[in-house]
Amino acid sequence: MTQTDTVADLQSVLSALADPVRLEMVRRLAGATEPLACTALYETVTKATASHHFKILREAGLVERIAEGQCARYDLRSDAVDDAYPGLLPSVLAAANK
Repeated sequence: MTQTDTVADLQSVLSALADPVRLEMVRRLAGATEPLACTALYETVTKATASHHFKILREAGLVERIAEGQCARYDLRSDAVDDAYPGLLPSVLAAANK
């Protein structure tokens, strides 16, 4: 699996957040107090589709994958994103929650 230590360029980050399924995944992660199991982040898409969305979020540097047996946990890299693009995630999530 692809894991990145850096946050991607702004266009890639915004593109990753532009998809409603990925935005919902990020919204759920932002509201969590600990990393969430992959199954807690999707209900309306197949496992293959969810895997595709997770890959895009990882490549954009928005989430970190934590391997745990068959199902990984995911954590939002909010500090890294905020270091790269101050205020971006709170602004996007506030707009999405309206």
